[in-house]
Amino acid sequence: MTTHGFLLGKFMPPHAGHLFCAEVGKARCDVMTVLVCSHDAEPINGHLRAKWMRACLPHPEYRVLHLHRDIPQAPEDHPDFWQIWRAAITEFHPEPIDWVFGSEGYVHRLAQEVGAQPFPVDSERRIVPVSATAIRQDPWAKWDHVPGPVRSHYQRRLVLLGAESTGKTTLAQTLAARLSAAPVPEYGREYDAVFRHGQKWHAADFEAIVAGHIAVANSIAKRGGPIVVEDTDAVQTLVWAEALLGQIPEMLVDQARAAVAGKTYLLLDHAVPWQDDGTRYFADTAHRGWFTDRLITWLDTFGADWQLIEGEDWLARTEAAVAQLDGLTP
Repeated sequence: MTTHGFLLGKFMPPHAGHLFCAEVGKARCDVMTVLVCSHDAEPINGHLRAKWMRACLPHPEYRVLHLHRDIPQAPEDHPDFWQIWRAAITEFHPEPIDWVFGSEGYVHRLAQEVGAQPFPVDSERRIVPVSATAIRQDPWAKWDHVPGPVRSHYQRRLVLLGAESTGKTTLAQTLAARLSAAPVPEYGREYDAVFRHGQKWHAADFEAIVAGHIAVANSIAKRGGPIVVEDTDAVQTLVWAEALLGQIPEMLVDQARAAVAGKTYLLLDHAVPWQDDGTRYFADTAHRGWFTDRLITWLDTFGADWQLIEGEDWLARTEAAVAQLDGLTP
């Protein structure tokens, strides 16, 4: 016979303890269902939590369902609390449930209500010492227990922008090394080397660069710590499009505006000497100054959090950037 396991929770946010419960359930049962329960008056959007759980527990190994409904949250809230929840669970899980898993005390009563056996998992939180409340209060202190798909919600990204030959890549590597990590690389340089070789740019190229950069950045972020260092992003790509096309594709404006959330930008000014690495475009001071000015304009337009790193001395620039990084660290 097929055995059905069931795990119910708010998962606000999902953490390693939730995933451990689900893994135990899958090891014990043939079919493991996770029901994400949410309502509007919660600090983290329920649809986002369901998306996170589906990313953490992929189909077909798990079946992740989402109940978003304004119903009583505790027995003292309504005299028919258990009847209401029993009906809701049956609606989403009409098949008989054999085992109810979870670390909370209500597992026993919930199992009784749905005609299943209770299976308490790590009730004293010794195996995975974490709770959703603890993560909401101080996510960085519990970072090892924050799953990859959830990390970007709590991360801060430190993004380096600037005209060519202002030291973005070198400085990004230096800052990331302080975090024992690798920076998000500038995807546009790779794209140019493979597809354009400095010629015949079109709006679609810059849209592809933004999409490629986001894919790389998000994949690195899932493996990253509380702070991720990023070498350029959609704001930089927007100015490059403006420089090489002589116009501003509206889609890039929307993407750049969306990109600034959760980020601190370090704008490197163009006071340092130009160095030609064989792939750069604009050596003249006037054009480098234009690039800096356009970055400032767009950062202000989008309401971004940004700081200027200026001066000709490379060591002083590095120290200023390190101070900004250290200011982000709790």
